Amino acid sequence: MKIDFVSDVACPWCAVGLNALEIALQRIGTDIPVELHFQPFELNPHMGPEGEDAVAYLSAKYGISAEQIAHNQAAIRERGAAVGFAFGTRARVWNTFDAHRLLHWAGVEGPADAQRALKHALLQTYHGQGLNPSDAEVLASAAASAGLDETRAREVLGSDEFSAEVRQAEALWQQAGIRSVPSVVVNDRHLIQGGQPPEVFEQALRQIAAEAG
Repeated sequence: MKIDFVSDVACPWCAVGLNALEIALQRIGTDIPVELHFQPFELNPHMGPEGEDAVAYLSAKYGISAEQIAHNQAAIRERGAAVGFAFGTRARVWNTFDAHRLLHWAGVEGPADAQRALKHALLQTYHGQGLNPSDAEVLASAAASAGLDETRAREVLGSDEFSAEVRQAEALWQQAGIRSVPSVVVNDRHLIQGGQPPEVFEQALRQIAAEAG
């Protein structure tokens, strides 16, 4: 079974959804062999390198108050804790394009499951530690923690490598109708959207596998 996890490092529900999907896959075990790939989507594609204050940015983007943002964040923290993801404090929103370039590199050049490990590391870096995912030092450290070659990671980050590939992939998923994340696309046909609980992912994957014979 091929699973494409379309998401952004800046998306808190993507952290919840990925941990929930991982729990579902653990429950399924070897019953259904899975190939898990991570695909790029940018929530803030025009964000400058300096980033913006999180509350001000979210208020302007979604038209909600600081109180509503705090309420939403509390709900997300609760959902994260239920699937083993601990949200920390994050004061700013940053651009994530270089993080997507690094993820693409991990998928192309890294060992098996390197992209998966890096995705988890980046989500923890951003949502758990509140660090800047457009900072080369932060990204190189995340790559090293995921078992990737830190020297090669720095080479990628210091160049324009994989920019065209990420842009192309983003465009393809948008053309396919993806407008929100996380979006989990199974076998290029079935779509599961949002940070669903593990039970929803497990049931859907077992059903898709059964229908496929």
